[in-house]
Amino acid sequence: MIRQVRGTVTAVGKSFFVIDVGSSGGGIGLRVFVPEPTLARFRVESRIILHTYLQVRESELSLYGFENAEELAIFELLLGVSGVGPKVALATLSTLTPDSLRRAVANKEPGIVARAPGVGKRTAEKIVLELQGKLAGTGDDLSGLASAMDADSEVIEALTGLGYSVVQAQRAVQQIPADVVGVEERLRVALSGFGE
Repeated sequence: MIRQVRGTVTAVGKSFFVIDVGSSGGGIGLRVFVPEPTLARFRVESRIILHTYLQVRESELSLYGFENAEELAIFELLLGVSGVGPKVALATLSTLTPDSLRRAVANKEPGIVARAPGVGKRTAEKIVLELQGKLAGTGDDLSGLASAMDADSEVIEALTGLGYSVVQAQRAVQQIPADVVGVEERLRVALSGFGE
């Protein structure tokens, strides 16, 4: 099974990269489906390393890639939920950060999960129910994490209220440095990112 891909982005599609994995160019080009925030971060000629999941079907092989092992692990957990396939799992990780998904599951908020394209109310409820206890934190100070996630939720809500899409808002929040605290300050930094 292919678990990691390292190479150069040679093309960017609507939801995938083509990555040349040859050592001196002219090698094999793999199509790798990636979440929206990853798609937005890399351009043609970028060097990239992705943790991957290979889906094998009778008529097709599909490769899904993630910037870190945590996203890959969550993707695989989502695939374990009945009725969730790779496209829905990828859409979920395109719309929600791992922390946002973890918080939605912990607080039993399927409405947040249902924001992802292709995720209906019933599927969101299944995801929240079946992932209970599987996305728990790693023993960090969960109260501090919850307060940071609350601030980020407010920033995302404010950005979507200003007309930005959920994906744009999530992407902006992911770019905010960790040392920026407080809703107003985080919102200011997120908005300044749109002006660049």
